Amino acid sequence: MTRQPIVIAHRGASGYRPEHTLAAYRLGIALGADYVEPDLVSTKDGVLVARHEADLTHTTDVAEHPEWVDRLTTKELDGVPVTGWFVEDFTVAELKTLRVVERLRELRPQNCRYDGLYEVPTFDEVLGLVAAESERLGRPIGVYPETKHPAYFAALGLGLEEPLVDALSRHGYVGPDAPVFVQSFEPESLQRVRSRTALPLVQLVSATGRVDLVTSTGLRRVATWADAVGVDKALVRGSSVVDDAHAAGLLVHVWTLRGGVEEALTYLDAGVDGLFTDYPDTTIAARQAHTSGMRIHAAT
Repeated sequence: MTRQPIVIAHRGASGYRPEHTLAAYRLGIALGADYVEPDLVSTKDGVLVARHEADLTHTTDVAEHPEWVDRLTTKELDGVPVTGWFVEDFTVAELKTLRVVERLRELRPQNCRYDGLYEVPTFDEVLGLVAAESERLGRPIGVYPETKHPAYFAALGLGLEEPLVDALSRHGYVGPDAPVFVQSFEPESLQRVRSRTALPLVQLVSATGRVDLVTSTGLRRVATWADAVGVDKALVRGSSVVDDAHAAGLLVHVWTLRGGVEEALTYLDAGVDGLFTDYPDTTIAARQAHTSGMRIHAAT
């Protein structure tokens, strides 16, 4: 594993612009990220769009639109009752009448000044932006999509995997060497993707989720359906996860970096193969320092 670790703009450069907007992805690319990460959900008419979750309440201005008041409802999402406006109840044309707002308002107060400026992008629009920026800059830029709530959407007849693979194929992302990683917390979703494509797959694992998957035995199991693990950074600190994953033939990508250079250096020292970051410029500075053997101190 000699390639330098990749830097993934987490939902775009989400420390600087509202997440999952073309502005955030564009800035992430401009700051040097190797990959941009769109989380994907489905509209009523089966169009994949970039949102962190099915509930639109906290990521858009939908509550300010009286024409959609009748769409407010309560649903069970991943076993939890949620009241809000849900993406699967809107066509893509209806969704385009909404504007994005900053989701993590206490964590990223500086992004609130961009509330109301940006549309919710479709996955095709994200892929188009990546292609245009890659051509303009003369360097490959990868995409790192995640299927969000895939079992939930499958139960609604809005499976995410087929339109995801179809969109990637339309944009030329085919085969194991394409600059793509497809990720999910749900192994079944990855297995459905694998049945359709040879693109690299990433099993996500949170510190409060399927931690059995990051034991040495679990990682060997993951290697039967995935090429990498995307792990909560809390699972890496003081553990053998990186070494065990590498022994199983898996890459290790860690999420999510929101601190300064020193935080990133901690995980680079641990031997990870990729880093999800809200601040791509800071993480790239850390990678450069790590490669050169220098230590620099900075804060975001």
